[in-house]
Amino acid sequence: MLADGGREEHVHGGDPVTSPESGRLAVRLDDVDRAIIGELVRDGRMSIRALADKVHISRANAYSRVGRLVEEGAITGFTAVLDPSRVGLSTAAFINLTIDQSAWRSVAEKLREVPYVDHIALVGGDYDVLVSVQAPDNVALRSVVLERLNSIPGVRSTRTWLVFEESKGVGVNWQA
Repeated sequence: MLADGGREEHVHGGDPVTSPESGRLAVRLDDVDRAIIGELVRDGRMSIRALADKVHISRANAYSRVGRLVEEGAITGFTAVLDPSRVGLSTAAFINLTIDQSAWRSVAEKLREVPYVDHIALVGGDYDVLVSVQAPDNVALRSVVLERLNSIPGVRSTRTWLVFEESKGVGVNWQA
């Protein structure tokens, strides 16, 4: 928001901007960039031609903008979204860890090596770290928790929540 109460426009190009709300660096995005991101989030395999048609720009412009978004780090990759149960990972869990406060970096490094761990977050509150696990079964999950996580130096305790059902939220409206 600007000093006069107006909103700052999101424009592309130039330096990243610091969001006053978060203090984080953000790539400047205009409406076309947002539309491109929205389309690629829906279908990362979309051709540049189809993307250009969807957002009503030339293929050269679409190619250039996607390249810039990748170069600036707004787009960090293109990936397949899997159905865990269809690829043999039918047991999901969230595991909260309490750690020694000085051990975050070494714990995070070790967590990145643990099979079936697909997300690691440093969190505030009653616990220090939240880990998401997708494992083939309860035996593998048990091994992850009891043999791998609890043996990491700096991990003081764990608490595991089994996931019975998951669904996606609406996420970000990139067209706004």
